[in-house]
Amino acid sequence: MRTQSRSGNKEGVMSLTDAARAVRENAYAPYSHFKVGAAVRGRSGRVYAGCNVENVASPEGTCAEAGAIAAMVAAGETELTEVAVVADSPLPISPCGGCRQKLAEFGRHDVAVTLSTLDGKIMETTIGDLLPGRFGVEHMGRG
Repeated sequence: MRTQSRSGNKEGVMSLTDAARAVRENAYAPYSHFKVGAAVRGRSGRVYAGCNVENVASPEGTCAEAGAIAAMVAAGETELTEVAVVADSPLPISPCGGCRQKLAEFGRHDVAVTLSTLDGKIMETTIGDLLPGRFGVEHMGRG
C-alpha cells in the first residue's frame, strides 16, 4: 500500500474518485456525522456509486461500498474492475472487513482500490492487499 498527497491522478481513477466524492454528500449519517462515498467501475466501464446510510438501530446501516456494489448488481453487472472510497478523515479510510469480503466477491485480487480524503491524501492498494487469505468460492467445493 502506498499513501501520498496529490491534486491530480491518472485518467479514469480521478473520475471514479470524483463520483465517490459526489455521492458522499448524499450520505445519511445523522448519528456519526461521518459521511463516506464509494464508487466501483463495472466490467462494462460504467460507474456505480453508493454512500453510507445509518440507522438508529445500529448496526443496521449500510456501508458506502456495499451500496455501490448493490447498485452495480442491480444494473446487471457482477464484476468490478476498480474501486474508490472517499471520506472526510485525517487519513484515507479502509473498507470494513465485511466490505472487503464483498469487494473480493465481485473483484479479482489485483483490482485497484483508491482510498482518499477530502483534502487529497491518497492510498492506493488492491483488493488482495486489503483481504489476504480471503474466503472464496474455491472453499465451497468438496471434491
